Amino acid sequence: MDLIPPKEPRSDFDSPTDQGNGLFKKFLAGIEWLGNLLPHPVTLFALFALGVVIISQIASSMGLSVEDPRPGAEGSVFTVQSLMTGDGIRWMSETLVTNFTGFVPLGTVLVALLGVGVAEKSGLLTTAVRGLVLGAPKNLVTAVVIFAGIISNTASEMGYVVLIPLAMAIYHSLGRHPLAGMAAAFAGVSGGYSANILIGTVDPLLAGITEEAAQILDPAYEVHPAVNWYFMIASTFMITAVGWFVSAKIVEPRLGPYDESEASEDLGERKALDAVTPTERKGLIFAGLSAFLVSLAVVYVAGPLFETSLLPGWGVLRNPDPQATGPEAFRPLLRSVVPIIVIFFVIPGFVYGRVVGTIRNDRDVIDAMADAMRSMGLYIVLVFFAAQFVAYFNYSGLGQILAVLGAETIVAMNLDNPLVFIPFILMCCFVNLMLGSASAQWAVTAPIFVPMLMAIGYSPEVIQAAYRIGDSTTNIITPMMSYFGLILAVATKYQKNLGIGTMVATMLPYSIFFLIAWTVLFYLWVFVFGLPVGPGAETLYQLPTAAGAN
Repeated sequence: MDLIPPKEPRSDFDSPTDQGNGLFKKFLAGIEWLGNLLPHPVTLFALFALGVVIISQIASSMGLSVEDPRPGAEGSVFTVQSLMTGDGIRWMSETLVTNFTGFVPLGTVLVALLGVGVAEKSGLLTTAVRGLVLGAPKNLVTAVVIFAGIISNTASEMGYVVLIPLAMAIYHSLGRHPLAGMAAAFAGVSGGYSANILIGTVDPLLAGITEEAAQILDPAYEVHPAVNWYFMIASTFMITAVGWFVSAKIVEPRLGPYDESEASEDLGERKALDAVTPTERKGLIFAGLSAFLVSLAVVYVAGPLFETSLLPGWGVLRNPDPQATGPEAFRPLLRSVVPIIVIFFVIPGFVYGRVVGTIRNDRDVIDAMADAMRSMGLYIVLVFFAAQFVAYFNYSGLGQILAVLGAETIVAMNLDNPLVFIPFILMCCFVNLMLGSASAQWAVTAPIFVPMLMAIGYSPEVIQAAYRIGDSTTNIITPMMSYFGLILAVATKYQKNLGIGTMVATMLPYSIFFLIAWTVLFYLWVFVFGLPVGPGAETLYQLPTAAGAN
């Protein structure tokens, strides 16, 4: 028997009123209108790349430069490299192909989709979604999607490649707007990038940069990867709650009912979700067993977290350095997330397909992979131009100079109380619009801000926590974010004329509410309740006399 979805319009709170009315709705409509006046995203990235070429020549001829703030770089400066010189033109010509093929999200997405394509073609993903949706309260779907997105940050590629497209499919199957599913998942995966209940790959990276910056003032200072863990855990539930509210009260009512004619391809007639059949249930059971066996294989090759007589603490995907501990000990495993994603989808997908009869042989598997690649045509074209833009921007050095100038502006404000973190967080938001890499931003700004804020009494751990707020909240509104193009390309399946303006206007409420709520949580956590942001992390810092004398 078909289960008929509730009548439209609907959100998680099933509110028929348009909560987006008023000035805020008009503001978002204005953002969307202005953004959609821009040309096609592919054309836009091509124009961005051309603009960087021209601006780099103008800035270089003006002699724009700033002092390099990084440790050990005393006396050196950041300068602009013109792309219109002989060296620049030769570089652009020689690297045109490698800029494209070396663009990390391209390989990550295409390889991961080989596995996802098998699971999708076999029907495993569709059946699993139906089982999940039919078995869960309808008013918790958005909260579950956002929470799952945050947790997926431990292996962020999985969130972008798998969860966001899956969320759109879930919402479409429920008769809700697919872009609302995209927005909720994107908000969790990218807007909540620095919230998690687990320690991920970025934590040791940021901690290492923070430690180097702290040692400018205190050569003996150490920063371990879990220094923000407590605050990250609290942030996970805050981001889930705020994202749920924004989705239900602003984003989904504003999008309204979904019109199937907006799709760029035939989605077929939307049907009520059918109950899972006995054959499909059997397929899910066997697929689950195969996934369990794959998990055991991963544990075996990576080595368990805790050594036992049955599971010794070794494995080919463990760090061969015996001194490595914590996340560092599992770095090869963390770097192997994409191959693991492929295996986790191909094997259960094949098993499910064999049980239910949708996949019979290797040719069906190959066809499924080919179909997945065919669907990524627009993304590949977009990535070509986006990769050139990012490469040109990095080569020119404009991003580093803008980051240093922004940092120096805050230094000039001469604040020596907790209010200093407000312009600091806002500056990090601004820099994140131009430099999509968290490590690249922090490598440039940490040597300025960490010593500066340590000197007025704040610990590097607290400074890093504040930085991560700014780094996360604008991820979802900047085309500089590596996976922005992927999400835009995939979303056009459901809305063929989707432009950057619509994307930014849809995600902007999350950025605004996340920034406000996260900043409030930061001040309450650190300065009102005096709680540590992580294990062994102090709030205040007192510079040692010997170090201060240096």
